[in-house]
Amino acid sequence: MGLSTDHGGAGGRAKKQGSQLWKKALLHSSLCFVMGFFTGFAPSSVSDWTPAAVSSGGFGSSHVVRALHAAAGGAVNRSLLAQDAVGGEGRGDAAASPRPLLVVVTTTESTPAAAGERAAVLTRMAHTLRLVTPPLLWVVVESAPDVPATARLLRATGLMYRHLTYKDNFTAADTAAGKERHHQRNVALGHIEHHRLDGFVLFAGLGDVFDLRFFDQLRQISAFGAWPVATMSRDERKVVVRGPACSSSAVAGWFSRDFSNGTSAAASTARPREVDVHGFAFNSSVLWDPERWGRYPASEPDKSQDSMKFVQQVVLEDYSKVKGIPSDCSEVMVWHVDTAASFSSSSQPSPGDKRR
Repeated sequence: MGLSTDHGGAGGRAKKQGSQLWKKALLHSSLCFVMGFFTGFAPSSVSDWTPAAVSSGGFGSSHVVRALHAAAGGAVNRSLLAQDAVGGEGRGDAAASPRPLLVVVTTTESTPAAAGERAAVLTRMAHTLRLVTPPLLWVVVESAPDVPATARLLRATGLMYRHLTYKDNFTAADTAAGKERHHQRNVALGHIEHHRLDGFVLFAGLGDVFDLRFFDQLRQISAFGAWPVATMSRDERKVVVRGPACSSSAVAGWFSRDFSNGTSAAASTARPREVDVHGFAFNSSVLWDPERWGRYPASEPDKSQDSMKFVQQVVLEDYSKVKGIPSDCSEVMVWHVDTAASFSSSSQPSPGDKRR
């Protein structure tokens, strides 16, 4: 009887322990199910998809920047976004260096006719520059009375920009002679020099049309870059191409060709009097070169004190410092539609002063 009693007690305890284990397992499974269920509704982390998207060739940081700006209705700080676009593309690659800054200078004109079409041509240029890989700074220069309307337009572009103005008055004759535009370019270069905006400076007229590949090649120059420009005259149905003649990417001279009648001027190693301001770019550091002020005698102050004339002179001094764009200068990547000036194949125009 004692043995029978002992076996019954042991069996009861075993059943009780098994029941407790089963209850614990059921409770554990239930908790795991509930946690998993609610975890499925939690938002995923941004860090989970950003690297994968970039590495797989999906949306990069520049796309995110533009999407953020569009979603915010232009209320996003453009400077910070541009810095993030540069830094974000280099994350995960210690050897990657940020792209050089492109400083695109656009001058305007204060005549009534030009003021009427300013909004249209500025909008067209803005849409072009929005397609360029950042960082890019658009410097727009205009007369003080024309500021309010342009300021509203520039704020809506989504671009980093500097809006520069001046109070100097110019007569219609001065404007026609290009003096106002020359002054505007000096205003822009003075701003770049004062604020040490380190990058490549390009003068983009409101009548200019660009191949987007041009901007990528522009970032590959060291000191100076030059390229052929095709100028189209609507009224006279002329197309004149002027620019550097190159051997590989080295500039060997300059040429001019009128494609409307097939005539051309042979490339010459003789330096032209001035280089077309719309046909070259330069590293902004030349503006604060410590040797700048000692390069010319005191009898020629304009060549050092007039920033625009100084840069035009320096780019022509040594061809070895000028890189042809594209590499053999055989492709036109910049066009200009000129509705005002007439051209002849034998004459050289003023350096872009009539261009919008």
